[in-house]
Amino acid sequence: MKKSYLLLFLAAILITSCSTSPKQDAAKNQKPNIVYILADDLGYRDLSCYGQTHFSTPHIDQLAKEGMLFTQHYAGTTVCAPSRSSLMTGQHTGHTPIRGNKGWEPEGQWPLPKEAYTMATMLQEAGYATGAFGKWGLGYIDTEGDPNKKGFDQFYGYNCQSLAHNYYPGHLWDNHEKVILEENTGDKFGTYAPDLIHARALQFIEQNKDKPFFLYYPTTIPHAELLLPEESLAKYRGKFLPEKTYKGAEPGDKNFRKGRYGTQPESHAAFAAMVDYLDTQVGEIIAKLKEEGIYDNTLIVFTSDNGPHLEGGADPNYFDSNGPLKGFKRDLYEGGIRVPMIAVWNGKIGKGTTSDHISAFWDVFPTVAEMIDVEPPANIDGISFLPTLIGKDQPEHDYLYWEFHEMGGRKAIRRGNWKLVNYQVNNPEKMTVELYDLSTDVGEEHNVADEHPERVKELQQLMNSSRTESEVFPF
Repeated sequence: MKKSYLLLFLAAILITSCSTSPKQDAAKNQKPNIVYILADDLGYRDLSCYGQTHFSTPHIDQLAKEGMLFTQHYAGTTVCAPSRSSLMTGQHTGHTPIRGNKGWEPEGQWPLPKEAYTMATMLQEAGYATGAFGKWGLGYIDTEGDPNKKGFDQFYGYNCQSLAHNYYPGHLWDNHEKVILEENTGDKFGTYAPDLIHARALQFIEQNKDKPFFLYYPTTIPHAELLLPEESLAKYRGKFLPEKTYKGAEPGDKNFRKGRYGTQPESHAAFAAMVDYLDTQVGEIIAKLKEEGIYDNTLIVFTSDNGPHLEGGADPNYFDSNGPLKGFKRDLYEGGIRVPMIAVWNGKIGKGTTSDHISAFWDVFPTVAEMIDVEPPANIDGISFLPTLIGKDQPEHDYLYWEFHEMGGRKAIRRGNWKLVNYQVNNPEKMTVELYDLSTDVGEEHNVADEHPERVKELQQLMNSSRTESEVFPF
């Protein structure tokens, strides 16, 4: 009898030790969640894990310790809307429908057309809950580019990227409902929009923790208006002297809260405080995933939509926001398009790893498709970088291509370490021809076009064939 009791006791221990909770079992068998955090105008060296020394970003740095840091990742292009269009469609700016920041009345930017198939739609069709929280900029409510028509079950934030210049706006959008922020009427600064958006993103995680979800978090921080709550600014006040003063829109001005940036007498302190604010919010997203027990089954990507700006009091030269890279937002030099990217997927991606794989926004779509075992559309330009993430052999791009439709028109192409840049493309007599060898000149200081005419010819021909014509965004 004693022997049988002992056997039963040992069996019970064995069963208990081998079993997992229903919550753990569900997470193990579930498709991976995807959290894509897109900072706004954050420079390549605006994170301490990329070399920023004026301030630190401990939560984002922790992501780099827990995953993979990319050194040669590129945005879709050098400004907001087309860069995001590239991300959503998996197409570079020679093919993606939205190629510039063209406005739309009464609010917003030119919409993605009906036929544009997005990464969010693919995930929605694969059974994912999908939510976008932050800045959209790809189509006003009820246009074909409405986020609810482009794969998102939930959208909360700014529809219009111009109105997203203001952190204390008069309204935000909750799907199709215009949410008036009474605390921000007149001369009042009562409600900080990033806090509202962040709360909704955390709520989305909690509501969808038991099913696969795609959280797209295109935050507006640290875009040009350098305004944030006083208690956050106070932490950095007086630490970055001499200060830079910016005189912007104030209550009573014509364009106050209509896209013009607000006044900031302490621009240096405000910028550091805003990046710190972003870092804290990233940390809270990670903490939420861990709290819900789904961190290990979530791919987390952190990146930026383009290089740092020179607007609204921002001072990227003071903070060395681009490190060795040349140019800023609106440039097609490296400083305008090369961006930080960190990817974490616990147990799949090696901890504390670094990759110099050359990748771009249009690669995210096929990467996600491969992760969830879905065939991506045939018309995309991207190549999945999932092999890089999980340590397998990685196919490489033949070339990367960008275009920009303002300031006389700009184009760039990279093939291997060679990069060709054309400025003033709308005026053939003034068009520049610049060739750089990024293997020896990442700062693009030495134009070697005259020394390599055959290389210029090859890349110029490839550049000219890399785009389709667009009636909405013609060159």
